[in-house]
Amino acid sequence: MEKIFLFPIMEVQGVSDMKKISSYIWDYRFSYLGAVLSLLIAVTLDMAAPRLTAHVVDDVIVGGNIGELKFLLLGFLGVGLGRCIFQYVKEYTFDKNGARISGDMRRDLFRHIQSLSADFFDRTNTGELMARVKEDIDHIWDAVGYVGMLLIEVFYHTGIILVCMFTINWKLALISGAAMLLCGVVAVIMERKLGAVYEEISEENAVLNTVAEENLGGVRTVKAFARESFEIDKFLSHNKRYYDLNMSQSGVLVRYYPVFTVITTVLPLLTLLVGGRFVINGEMTIGQLTAFVEYSTNIVWPMEMLGWLTNSFSSALASNKKIKKIYEETPAVTEMTEPVKLEKIQGKVCFDHVSFHKADRHEILHDITFTVEAGKTLGIMGTTGAGKTSIIQLLQRMYDATGGAIYLDDVDIRSLSLEQLRTSISFVMQDVFLFSDTINDNIKLGKKRYLDFGTVRKASVDAQASSFIERMEKQYDTVIGERGVGLSGGQKQRISIARALSKKYPILVLDDSTSALDTETEQMIQQTLRTLAHTTKIIIGHRISAVRHADEILVLEGGAIAERGTHGELLQKRGLYYETYQSQYGEVSAAEEDDRKSADTQSVTCPGRVEKRGGEADVLQLV
Repeated sequence: MEKIFLFPIMEVQGVSDMKKISSYIWDYRFSYLGAVLSLLIAVTLDMAAPRLTAHVVDDVIVGGNIGELKFLLLGFLGVGLGRCIFQYVKEYTFDKNGARISGDMRRDLFRHIQSLSADFFDRTNTGELMARVKEDIDHIWDAVGYVGMLLIEVFYHTGIILVCMFTINWKLALISGAAMLLCGVVAVIMERKLGAVYEEISEENAVLNTVAEENLGGVRTVKAFARESFEIDKFLSHNKRYYDLNMSQSGVLVRYYPVFTVITTVLPLLTLLVGGRFVINGEMTIGQLTAFVEYSTNIVWPMEMLGWLTNSFSSALASNKKIKKIYEETPAVTEMTEPVKLEKIQGKVCFDHVSFHKADRHEILHDITFTVEAGKTLGIMGTTGAGKTSIIQLLQRMYDATGGAIYLDDVDIRSLSLEQLRTSISFVMQDVFLFSDTINDNIKLGKKRYLDFGTVRKASVDAQASSFIERMEKQYDTVIGERGVGLSGGQKQRISIARALSKKYPILVLDDSTSALDTETEQMIQQTLRTLAHTTKIIIGHRISAVRHADEILVLEGGAIAERGTHGELLQKRGLYYETYQSQYGEVSAAEEDDRKSADTQSVTCPGRVEKRGGEADVLQLV
């Protein structure tokens, strides 16, 4: 196969900028236009009713013109029917558009979160992300839906009422205008104070979600260590903080809201008193005063709504800032603009002087070099924290190596698409994660449309899982609990192994995936793995039994390769591997002493390099 080298690798940012809320609204501009038009018509009809009342008083009651009454009554009927129709249209349309936009925003935010690299999730709590995806999007939903509708209605309603008032009596209208101005100033002051409080409430809500999610997810661990009281106190401390912040919000509302109440109570009375003087002086008719009082009563509710609307709008603004911070995150692992597309993955894996460290940690891996030919098996051993799992995370490009290069079929993995790379590797994780779904769908995970039941059952048999699955009442259609609750550790591991085997990818990685299995079951799975002649296998384990049949075994210590060789060669070295064997099996038997392969072998390693292994040392030399 022709070796492919692409240096330097050109990368492209795989993240989309946050779409402005105005852009989402623009997507539904025609629907919003219809909703706003319906709103304007409904409010205009509402403002026509006091004019009709004025004519009833002046022309019919005072003037005695009974003939006009039927036309005025028909006018009231028309206004009522029109308001019913257009009120329904505008409320339904605004609610529908708000639901659509929130759905679009939630979809885009979730896609962006999914595009971020593993380092983002290392430093971000699940509860915080849940709060952003759910509560914060809901606040914006309110702003672009019902709350937004009411804001438009308040401003138009207020404007048209003031016009109607000034056309009747401009002197009397000045009183209402001054009251409106005072309410507006108070609303602005209140909005600024609420904005700061809402940011803190949003942050604490995320923390509260995280604490609740961790405790509910780990409730069995909490009970096992009798930590209920401690965890309850921990939750209550955050709950108290959340309560205090909401009380601070209520304090702002209580401080300023009475201003609106006083104004809305006094304004109609003041209008009636001053307007009565104008009627006595002949500057207004009784009908005009009646209409004006009705307008002043109508102007009350926008003033009352200002506090609540300001409250909700401040919440939406704070939520939008939180969501914007998520969009400011960019993935550390990105693809090339035009990635290499391999027709078929053979499964050859090569690490060439790979080193790795995270921004906030010391070096995790140092100068890791090895090659696994297609169809061969590599075993990796080492103490906890030696860097075993990090090797697999680098192979999958969950992180990028900070030094050296990794090759798949002689191609630098950074030049491949993430999809092709990751769909070439079946991974059995150390921490088994099963979804709250059927066993069948858990095994099919990632390939539900392509795997038939025969493949699922064959994988289950090979993973030694069919024996307990088929004893269940619903067998493969059994719904397991969240994270596999209800299954033993060994059962969960076997389902996870079946999930990996069913994909038949060219590379199979098992990260300490038989630790919860009994010896007999482990041996049967090992026999299954040895039959996968065309699958490259990387086995990470603490047990000698998991790696002893590998073509090469790496022993890691402190993030570096301390020893390497076959099972027999490593026993002969009497180093770390030998000590591990003794701790697990006792003294090395005579049969084990005879189980050695020739040390004078030669194998091709990374592109452009040859590895010569001889006895105690491994020497790398350039071709």
